[in-house]
Amino acid sequence: MHRKSYDTVTEAMTALKKLGYTTDFSLMTEKECIICHETKTELLPDDFKIDDFYRFDGDSDPGDEMVVYAISATNDQLKGIIVNAYGIYANNTASKLVKKLNTHQKN
Repeated sequence: MHRKSYDTVTEAMTALKKLGYTTDFSLMTEKECIICHETKTELLPDDFKIDDFYRFDGDSDPGDEMVVYAISATNDQLKGIIVNAYGIYANNTASKLVKKLNTHQKN
C-alpha cells in the first residue's frame, strides 16, 4: 500500500474506504477478535493482517490520540478499518489481539 499521510482520522477513513476498506471493525478483546457488528463477522488475530496504519496525535487533548488500521482478512475476502485509541486511553490488556495491533503502531 502506498504510504500517505492524512490530517484527520476522517480523512484517512474516507481514503481507505475508496481503496476498498469498507468494513467497519471493532475490537472485541473479551473474545480475542475483531468484529463487524453489521455482518456479525469475527476475525481472530491469525485471520487478519494489518496492511497499513495511521497515527494521529492529539495536540491539545490526549483523548484525541488515535490509530486507524487498514485490515485485510487472510483469505482476502474482506477488507476494513479499525479505529483505536493509544497512549493513556489505549486498552493495555495483554491479549494476543492488542499485542498484534500495538506491534504495528511502533513501526
